Amino acid sequence: MTTAHSSADDRDAAIARARSLFLDDTNAHGCAESAMVALASAFGLPDAEDSSAAMALNGGIAYSGSTCGAITGAAIALGRLAATRVADHAEAKRTARKLTQALIASFDAEFGATGCRALIGLDLATDAGHKAFIDGGVWRDACMRQVEFAVGALAPLADEPAWLERVGSVEAGAA
Repeated sequence: MTTAHSSADDRDAAIARARSLFLDDTNAHGCAESAMVALASAFGLPDAEDSSAAMALNGGIAYSGSTCGAITGAAIALGRLAATRVADHAEAKRTARKLTQALIASFDAEFGATGCRALIGLDLATDAGHKAFIDGGVWRDACMRQVEFAVGALAPLADEPAWLERVGSVEAGAA
């Protein structure tokens, strides 16, 4: 099996994991939690199944409509990965920020926005907005695509050569 094939398999497995968490009938995991757990698992991080760090980030941070939970959940997993790959804490933070900035730019290019409210057109902080979100299935369609995008963009970084290549590209200014 080639590295590229293995990387594609890992990416597909991470996306499948995110889908299974996000679309589970118990609704135990929102967008941020699903992205974080799927990536933490793909990255082989300790306590990968613990979604608690991301539970208040769903709906654009506590349903405020701010930055999409797929981005913020992915950023948590990315930061944890950077901490395991880069010994110097300040350098790990800088690397995690640059990689997250690249994710944000590609997400915005793909979806035309990064804010939850702008992406789904609903205010989740209101009862009516949340009901429309659930009943209309926006979360199963639009939100799922956004989680898949964020997870798919970062899952290949589980492979250390892919990590080094991506870090090199963001360091050079190319996202």
